Amino acid sequence: MLVVSYDIHDTKLRTRFSKMLTRNGAIRLQFSVYEVNNTKRVLDNLMIKIEQFAKEFSGADSVIIFDVSEVKLKKYGNAIHRDTDIVYL
Repeated sequence: MLVVSYDIHDTKLRTRFSKMLTRNGAIRLQFSVYEVNNTKRVLDNLMIKIEQFAKEFSGADSVIIFDVSEVKLKKYGNAIHRDTDIVYL
């Protein structure tokens, strides 16, 4: 699982980056923090796309990607409910 956090100054670039994360399976945890829990192949493809965006970043922008082990992961509050399946009958 990856946690992607960003601070991108340019509004258009920030919006494109956010939409790219969402299209690739990321779930917004906070305004500029996303969780991506998928297969290694999907995560590798996402990393390539992030590297392509990095060419457009300025010195004021930052993106931090955490590779998180689920074994050591703790969630509290609303974050707990994101991992449970919802079944509608």
